[in-house]
Amino acid sequence: MSKINITLPDGSIREYDSGVTSMEIAQSISEGLARNVLSAKVDGEVWDSMRPIQQDSKVQLLTWRDAEGKATFWHSTAHLMAEALEVIYPGVKLGTGPSIENGFYYDVDAGDQTISSDDFKKIEDKMLELARQKNEFIRKDISKEDALTYFREKGDEYKIELIEKRGPDEALTLYEQGNFVDLCRGPHLPNTSKIKAIKMMKVAGAYWQGDDSRQQMTRVYGISFPQQKELKQYLLMLEEAKKRDHRKLGAELELFMFSEKVGAGLPIWLPKGAALRNRLENFLKDEQVKRGYQPVITPHIAKKELYMTSGHWEKYGEDSFQPINTPKEGEEFLLKPMNCPHHCEVYGHKPRSYRELPVRFAEFGTVYRYEQSGELHGLTRVRGFTQDDAHLFCTPDQLKEEFLSVLELTTYVIKKMGFDNFTAQISLRDPENKAKYIGSDENWEKAERAIIEATQEVGLETITETGEAAFYGPKLDFMIKDALGRSWQLGTIQVDYNLPERFELEYIGSDNQAHRPVMIHRAPFGSMERFIGVLIEHCAGKFPLWLTPDQFALLPISERFEGYCKEIKNKLAEHDIRGFIDNRGETIGRKIRDTELKKIPIMLIVGEKEVEEGKVSVRLQGEGDQGSKTLAEFVDYFNGLLAD
Repeated sequence: MSKINITLPDGSIREYDSGVTSMEIAQSISEGLARNVLSAKVDGEVWDSMRPIQQDSKVQLLTWRDAEGKATFWHSTAHLMAEALEVIYPGVKLGTGPSIENGFYYDVDAGDQTISSDDFKKIEDKMLELARQKNEFIRKDISKEDALTYFREKGDEYKIELIEKRGPDEALTLYEQGNFVDLCRGPHLPNTSKIKAIKMMKVAGAYWQGDDSRQQMTRVYGISFPQQKELKQYLLMLEEAKKRDHRKLGAELELFMFSEKVGAGLPIWLPKGAALRNRLENFLKDEQVKRGYQPVITPHIAKKELYMTSGHWEKYGEDSFQPINTPKEGEEFLLKPMNCPHHCEVYGHKPRSYRELPVRFAEFGTVYRYEQSGELHGLTRVRGFTQDDAHLFCTPDQLKEEFLSVLELTTYVIKKMGFDNFTAQISLRDPENKAKYIGSDENWEKAERAIIEATQEVGLETITETGEAAFYGPKLDFMIKDALGRSWQLGTIQVDYNLPERFELEYIGSDNQAHRPVMIHRAPFGSMERFIGVLIEHCAGKFPLWLTPDQFALLPISERFEGYCKEIKNKLAEHDIRGFIDNRGETIGRKIRDTELKKIPIMLIVGEKEVEEGKVSVRLQGEGDQGSKTLAEFVDYFNGLLAD
């Protein structure tokens, strides 16, 4: 009998006979482990924990600690919710119900019935009642013809549509739990009893299959957990997230705004926000100069022809602002959706020799994409945003060294911003859907291999996601975890053999022949808007001292001391220490409270005693009185805070 290798949650490996299920393996190890196993990964594919493993395989048992384990848990709860909805709303028709980053949803057509937040309690109660029945999730293989017969008898036209799109000989599976049956490829939990805590989150409208010409359905969102205490912790985290919401803090700290007259998804940076953003840009520009990058500036629009050459019109045309027509000239222009085609033109504007490679062009370039209004969200999902973009053109022999140099810069930037917890994700092409991408298999294989080998060489721990590549090349994406444990995709590095080919870029090699360069796309921040939005929430508006717009507030006890405050402010400016004077006619207690709320790191209080002694009284935000200091003493103290 063939054998299978099982990776246990502690990382150890054991060997079992084929035909065993992962749940049986878990039970053979310990009862405690069996309770924790949610599913299994077999040769990279997630399976049900009750499904027999027949072939020689490497198997990893998945628990709640694993992302795939959570996805299995939440997808199973989506089925449980659909079962409850069928009971509470007779005749409801089901669309699809996937797991998402935090929880799950199900799109349903309730007909004349209305599902609202007022119904959440009865939905939760019915789901918990069904969960306690400990019904197994039973997988059943079925032919396309039999599946169509079943759902026609049930009258579920949305499932019928999904089935009819499948190939004539394509294998289908149904999952059954209790009295509920759904079309699904799985995987699922062993049974419903593992679901102990449930919370309905919201309802929203959603067009069937994302097509605004189709039926509008009701999308019901929820989340679930194996233990009630985990639900309580999650709800507490949501409350903390509301306090940290960058839209709320951005308004309170006067960083940015939106205007209906300007347009949705088009942020306007206010003076304090612009100052913060400029500091971020200058920080990266300084680092780039040290590493041999050359600045370029390109237009906000270009002829449609440019993006047809690059492939952006074909792949992103529907998500771009529509063409700007020039009737007199008969030309079409587009708002720039990406900077890379422009940088290809910069490279190609003159002949290049191998002696001048690599060349590294950098630009904080603003781009525009027409996101749907329902998807816009503060700074993290906008229609106009600025990328800290750079494009490197090198010889194939230089690719690894250049990639590693970009990797070092990106990790340095991320850590400098206080994001110590990040995951590097290798995003590859989906081999089953090559129509999404441009370029030859050979180019894709070379690009993917370059990223994998470079990360292995430096021992960078990575995860791999298939189908997440850019349309022109694979990526190394940096998934940042913020202070609340939420994951964000920010920085990215991409290897591209395809755009140099489409733009016919060349360099003359040492053999005096023309060769094609390799292109690296790179953005350590990702977009300035999203990065700053995430940073605001990560630090709750309390920015690092070097970055914060106002590092101090001078608080005179009365207007008699404003002249002295102006002298201090001007002298501190000579040391590149920035701040303002709060000369409002408020009490000093009120000024201190307001300064705390504005999250100004340092308060310098000035009264008669300070003026007489030539000092300032220093308070730190959240820490209180730090004593009186002369100007020189304060500058040394400040520089010590900067160095921490």
